[in-house]
Amino acid sequence: MKQNLSRREMLQITGLASGALVLNQFDAAAQKPPSMLTRTIPSSGEKLPIVGLGSWQQFDVGTTLNERDPLKAVLKNMQELGGKVIDASPMYGKAEQVIGELTDELKLNEQFFLATKVWTTGKQAGIDQMNDSLRKMKRSKIDLMQVHNLQDWQTHLKTLKDWKANGTVRYIGITHYTDSAHAQLEQMVKSKAVDFVQFNYSIRSRNAEKSLLNAAKDNGVAVIINEPFEQGALFRTVKGKELPVWAADYDIKSWAQFFLKYILGNAAVTCVIPGTSDVKHLIDNMGAGFGKLPDENGRKKMAEWITSI
Repeated sequence: MKQNLSRREMLQITGLASGALVLNQFDAAAQKPPSMLTRTIPSSGEKLPIVGLGSWQQFDVGTTLNERDPLKAVLKNMQELGGKVIDASPMYGKAEQVIGELTDELKLNEQFFLATKVWTTGKQAGIDQMNDSLRKMKRSKIDLMQVHNLQDWQTHLKTLKDWKANGTVRYIGITHYTDSAHAQLEQMVKSKAVDFVQFNYSIRSRNAEKSLLNAAKDNGVAVIINEPFEQGALFRTVKGKELPVWAADYDIKSWAQFFLKYILGNAAVTCVIPGTSDVKHLIDNMGAGFGKLPDENGRKKMAEWITSI
């Protein structure tokens, strides 16, 4: 493999240029394509596919075909490959509206598990913002409403419990993206006040392994992982490097799948949400939801390998 390959070039070489190839990479003789692996939401027993989609920056676009057609391809391929969870926020510019409009145009809106957030201060401001999110995402009911970065969480959780009781939201959660928030997230997880917790975690950024992941598992709270690629820094770390031969033991075909399968090998993780607006990257990411996942010995080996380079 030549040095300094881009992620796109690596995808072409490893054969991940179409959704069909992702499905065929495991068992060409199968009677039907494999299904994406799922994990159970503890508070309900509902199963979710383990790879979803983040929308920060990627879906904050205008109305031109050049801006929106690639995103329609991302959503269409995601649904075809079995992905369901799409995560947004009012903080993400036009993302909620773009997701709502494109999934509606594709007639797929109800096929996705739509998650968004409340990101403001004050009870009425929160209610107004959440109603606006429902309108933008073209839903009368949202699957998961989360308190973004714990902002005014005491106020919003009271509202969200009422909304869950009347059926406006199916699940409620809290989010953050920094290690410094993990202790507070853990306290809230242990209080069992939420169905979901979302936080940062990657093969190099493993603070959540100290206690937060176990706390979520022990207290029946579903886990969504953000920042799995450290905003692209992980790809820069492995630029020009080949996958270790033993990665094939876990059906890993690319660096993205290496990073994602490390996360997904932790049984406490319900779903990981890498963000992308590129259909080839989306297909690559979705591939991490198929085939074998590493056990604890495999995950240790993967982490040690990354640390050594």
